Amino acid sequence: MKDLYEILGIDKGSSKEEIKRSYRKIAMKYHPDRNPDNKEAEQKFKEAAEAYAILNDENKRAKYDQYGHAGVGMGDMGGQGFDGMHFSMEDIFSQFGNIFGGRHPFEDIFGGGGTRSARGGYRKAKDLRVSLRLEFIDILNGVEKTIKIKRDEICKTCRGSGAKSGTHPTQCKQCNGSGQVRQVRQSFFGQSVVVADCPLCHGTGEFIENPCSSCNGRGIRRETVSIKVKVPKGVENGNYMTLDGQGNKGGKGIQPGDLLIFFEEKPHEYFVRNGTDIVLEAHISVTQAVLGDSINVPTIEGKASLKISKGIQSGQVLRMRGKGLPRLRSTYRGDQLIRIIVDTPSSLSKQEKNLYMELDKLSTSKEATFNKLEL
Repeated sequence: MKDLYEILGIDKGSSKEEIKRSYRKIAMKYHPDRNPDNKEAEQKFKEAAEAYAILNDENKRAKYDQYGHAGVGMGDMGGQGFDGMHFSMEDIFSQFGNIFGGRHPFEDIFGGGGTRSARGGYRKAKDLRVSLRLEFIDILNGVEKTIKIKRDEICKTCRGSGAKSGTHPTQCKQCNGSGQVRQVRQSFFGQSVVVADCPLCHGTGEFIENPCSSCNGRGIRRETVSIKVKVPKGVENGNYMTLDGQGNKGGKGIQPGDLLIFFEEKPHEYFVRNGTDIVLEAHISVTQAVLGDSINVPTIEGKASLKISKGIQSGQVLRMRGKGLPRLRSTYRGDQLIRIIVDTPSSLSKQEKNLYMELDKLSTSKEATFNKLEL
């Protein structure tokens, strides 16, 4: 996975102004309008936007400097994306006002605003978001899951054309096949030209006189499909991965959207997660605490033996090293922490009561001791 500073071509000590200046330069170079149908340029354009979003934020930048990609919850294991953040082209264009002084930098060059038409070089179907619930054992070892999603698929009847069998779309008369319409608006500053997708053909440049009955002329239909997802070791709540092109399919001239898979941890019978460590409580008897014992403790992988030293106090925490969860994209594995709770019996048999009374007689000190509580 690429270093964010390397993506923007800057050093770790670069100022916010240097970060903004470098991002502006890269965005201008790889902008889709300057590189139509260039997937590599589009990828670099998106990478730069995501790198800028992290490094321009002081808190996110500090976490990235300390922990790397995992520190900012980089959730994508096969595409792009950070925790809680995914960039579509619309997201990137919407932040251009802050970078380029309040307007889209290509407005004057290409005569358009933030919307992209098929003729302007970029149209994309909507992304999909789904949640995938995982057991602790899945997080420990990584897993391949097959999920079913509903998404727009290319209509098989008309093969995406939207036209009835034996007919063909015709050139849109409103935009003359350009897919765009221009509107002149008057403002305080004078006349301005706004370019938008044609409302009749929705930016395709084509008009369907005899629509396909299967998809009502849309060229797409809602279908249920199965997707295989490879979940890496060490993911946690909030992490996600992006499967490029696995979202909704678009009609003619529209690129498919992406599929964002957010990971959720299923609640466990015993364990609570704390980073890479897992925590649970073990309740033992007074005699076990006094005399010591060996108990079987549940772990993610099964049972393990844990030694209880004699004289252990209630609330003491024991550590089983390497029994926790792995860190994302790392060989490190956390620990399992066991908080010991000594259960005091609330009811006693006559024999038990006599034995405790005998123990009480043998006790050398019955005075309570006190310590200052640190809050």
